[in-house]
Amino acid sequence: MTQGIGAVDFRHWTGDPSGFARDLGASFERHGFAVVANHGLQQQLIDECLEDLRAFFAWPAEDKLRYHVAGSGGARGYTPFGIETAKGAAHHDLKEFWHVGRELPAGHRYRRYMPDNLCVDGIDGFRRSTLAMWEAFDSLGRELLAAIALYLGLPPRWFDNKVGEGNSVLRIIHYPPVAAGSSGVRAGAHEDINAITLLLGAEEAGLQVLDRDGQWIDINPPAGSLVCNIGDMLQRLTNHVLPSTTHRVVNPAAGRAGKARYSMPFFLHFNPDFLIRTLDGCAGPDRPDRYPEPITANEFLQQRLREIRLI
Repeated sequence: MTQGIGAVDFRHWTGDPSGFARDLGASFERHGFAVVANHGLQQQLIDECLEDLRAFFAWPAEDKLRYHVAGSGGARGYTPFGIETAKGAAHHDLKEFWHVGRELPAGHRYRRYMPDNLCVDGIDGFRRSTLAMWEAFDSLGRELLAAIALYLGLPPRWFDNKVGEGNSVLRIIHYPPVAAGSSGVRAGAHEDINAITLLLGAEEAGLQVLDRDGQWIDINPPAGSLVCNIGDMLQRLTNHVLPSTTHRVVNPAAGRAGKARYSMPFFLHFNPDFLIRTLDGCAGPDRPDRYPEPITANEFLQQRLREIRLI
């Protein structure tokens, strides 16, 4: 059950696009988050991708570390425990994860921003399932951005050429069982860096959102739903009309401490050289522009990666 954030039905996007955009945007403007029911992502593909990553995460640490690219900021491949730390947190998050990104041809102008994906040896179908999952998320994310554009009074496909070659990343996270007396939490309180995040796996308890009244709201979407939230880049572009909201993944209650948790966030990014400049309709006498100096998406990303100790 979702407490405090009602679900919007993605099937309405084709039948009533204005109504869907209104409901989705209102949820974002109020919470920075939305729960999207009937998202249309294929359950078989989700299951295959998770099965492949569960197999990988079960490997010995020394085998997994062969796929960790030191100094890359975790852009592709494996990031082990003890690295990612929420901004300002004293302890690192209790998680490990795998990153899959956009496939680019040789000579592409964005190759310097996006390294090649890594493929795990010995797990049949690993590359196919992870890339197919990335593509499915990317397609759905563009539709949700079209609804956001409509809500903001922009042409529905306004975002398409701003994210069509973006440095978007699929992250598959393994939160292991939590030992008694562990320092830190599964994911410390933070905001996301990117434009929007699409998340599968929040059915397992733990995800909480800090509401504007200072209360933490539990997010446990029903089956067949995903969670979507505004990232800092879109917050900046909209001058906080759409807020990027603090959220965390807390440790499980004692009765579930021995259970691992898996989730799949997809971080949808703008093209690296896209200039994040406040939209004209989001600033005025009653809403002064908080960001008079524009910044490219890649410059913003690098600043934030340093803050969370990934680079």
